[in-house]
Amino acid sequence: MSTTIYTYPQNPRAAKALIAAKYTGVTIDVPAFEFSPVNKPVELLNANPFGKVPAAMTPQGPLFESNSIARYVARAAGSKIYGSDAYEASVIDQWLDFATNEVESAAAAWLYPIMGFVPFNAKDTQKAKENLKKTLTTLNTHLQSRSFLVGPRVSLADIVLACSLKSFYTMVFDPSFRSTFPNVNRWFVTCVNQPNFKSVLGEVVLTAVMMEPKKEEKKPKEEKPAPPKKEEKPAPAPAAADEEADDKPKKVHPLSLLPPSKFNLEEWKRMYSNNDTRSVALPWFWENYDAEGFSVYFATYKYNSELGAQFMTSNLIGGMFQRLETLHKWAFASVLITGEDVEGKINNQEVTGIWIFRGADLPEDLKECDDSIVYDWKLLDVKDPATKTLIDDYFAWDGALGGRKFIQGKLYKIRTNKQDALSMNITIFLIR
Repeated sequence: MSTTIYTYPQNPRAAKALIAAKYTGVTIDVPAFEFSPVNKPVELLNANPFGKVPAAMTPQGPLFESNSIARYVARAAGSKIYGSDAYEASVIDQWLDFATNEVESAAAAWLYPIMGFVPFNAKDTQKAKENLKKTLTTLNTHLQSRSFLVGPRVSLADIVLACSLKSFYTMVFDPSFRSTFPNVNRWFVTCVNQPNFKSVLGEVVLTAVMMEPKKEEKKPKEEKPAPPKKEEKPAPAPAAADEEADDKPKKVHPLSLLPPSKFNLEEWKRMYSNNDTRSVALPWFWENYDAEGFSVYFATYKYNSELGAQFMTSNLIGGMFQRLETLHKWAFASVLITGEDVEGKINNQEVTGIWIFRGADLPEDLKECDDSIVYDWKLLDVKDPATKTLIDDYFAWDGALGGRKFIQGKLYKIRTNKQDALSMNITIFLIR
């Protein structure tokens, strides 16, 4: 007699037991039935009195809760995917609890609004994102020297946690988000490409764009009869209201409080855009650059070995620029995609760039941007001749470039004078 699991198609919670069954040889039937939150089939209620899926009917009796069903299947036929002794089984159990408490709990606030299950709450979603980042950071450290969570091969821990993360990887973990967790990515991709995983999950495609919840359309309010007018009191004098508004302090960017500098960043952007780089713009830069009022950093992407198609790499840079829109008045950058030219074929992409910042340190706007942590930042000594050559090459998009081939360049720059008022809220990506 086989085990029957009641669920809806492509349910990642039910996939835990279905994948485990592929490893243990347990036969599982998944009958097609019409599931409705209101009209729940008798078969489902017999397996789970709460009427939730997945639920199972085993030869010994009913079971509910996805991890419990997966444990039942994993224990069958003397399989080792649930550990070879009590201690290994307990280690696996801790990862099952981890998947439920730390990963699946975040889905309610982040994924369910996208799926339309619950209303979107920006505060709850942001909190779920931050909690999940901390969780994945710990998991990334654990997997640094391990192929799988427990032992040298796939266990129930890998099956359950991979299923818990699947919807995140296919819906919201875009290249920028997941780039911080290379060990988790490697482990996840390894798991879902195992034959027993693929036979249940099919081809798992990592998302290229972070999905967002649909904004609800506001319904027009019903017009109600106007109440009888009350005697109107004289409104306060406009002058008093204006004076009160003027008393409110205006938010000032901390970089605007620095001492004046002879180097005009906006003038540099105009010189760079409107003139030949080598013959005009760069001589102007070195003649006017103020090393006391500005700093130059070299940024290196930490996970170059994991870069994919060129358009994805370009989107990675562009996404960072978009999230740094508050910094455009205080920064300029030339970020390059380079590669190795082997017999006319360019491979092994790298993302590196030269950034100019107002002030001596990395600005807080940058530090508060999640993308900043996936780069190594090195302060450059502009008095060093080799550094000057490096900066010239990166601004001109030619030269040595560390012996690598130029593929594509992106600029972080924007003008903020009156004639460009229409562009003030736009970050410009210019391919020269």
